[in-house]
Amino acid sequence: MLEHTLDTPGRPITLLLVDDHPVVRKGTRELLESESDLRVVGEAGSGEEAIARARELTPDVILMDVSMPGMNGIDATKAIKAIQPGVGVLVLTSYDDDAYVFALLEAGAAGYLLKNASEDDLLGAVRAVAAGESALHPSVARKVLERFSTHTTPTPPEDDLSPRELEVLRVAATGRTNKEIARDLDISPRTVQVHLANIFSKLGVGSRTEAVLYGIKRGWIDPKSL
Repeated sequence: MLEHTLDTPGRPITLLLVDDHPVVRKGTRELLESESDLRVVGEAGSGEEAIARARELTPDVILMDVSMPGMNGIDATKAIKAIQPGVGVLVLTSYDDDAYVFALLEAGAAGYLLKNASEDDLLGAVRAVAAGESALHPSVARKVLERFSTHTTPTPPEDDLSPRELEVLRVAATGRTNKEIARDLDISPRTVQVHLANIFSKLGVGSRTEAVLYGIKRGWIDPKSL
């Protein structure tokens, strides 16, 4: 994902839509394709089909539903991230149950949006995930902070991240964009992208959301500061 944005500036963001309701896919597709920088390259109606289509099309972002016949969105996300760790999975669902939220974030989803979100919120979330940033619905973000505010295990980060990488991760955790991080730390956006790519590689994650969750669990990031 991050490599796509670095290597081919100006290229449309490619998307795969995964939902078992054709009407929902049609409406979502029409919204996305009304934007010049977004291009839907395929659709899938089940988890199994999503895996096959993701492998075939290698999209930048996958909009993933949760509840589908056969394989659900959780297992599909886990399988896709195992094959293509760089793809950004943005969950678009009606469910905000804790079990779904944390299972999908643990599976590697970079964003979690509810279907009652506005069109602008959806478009913004797609672009954020494509840029390697986080996109969590406010209610989901609150769940994450509440869960980890009392469940952290502080461990030294020295063996994992450099001081500068840790600094970038902590600023990224506040929800700032790459440009805002660059401004705050007085470095270039390109340098921020490089640091994030190194962080993802060192931690074995594929998105900013996963990296932030990892940092919170290890006690490197204080949830109360977010």
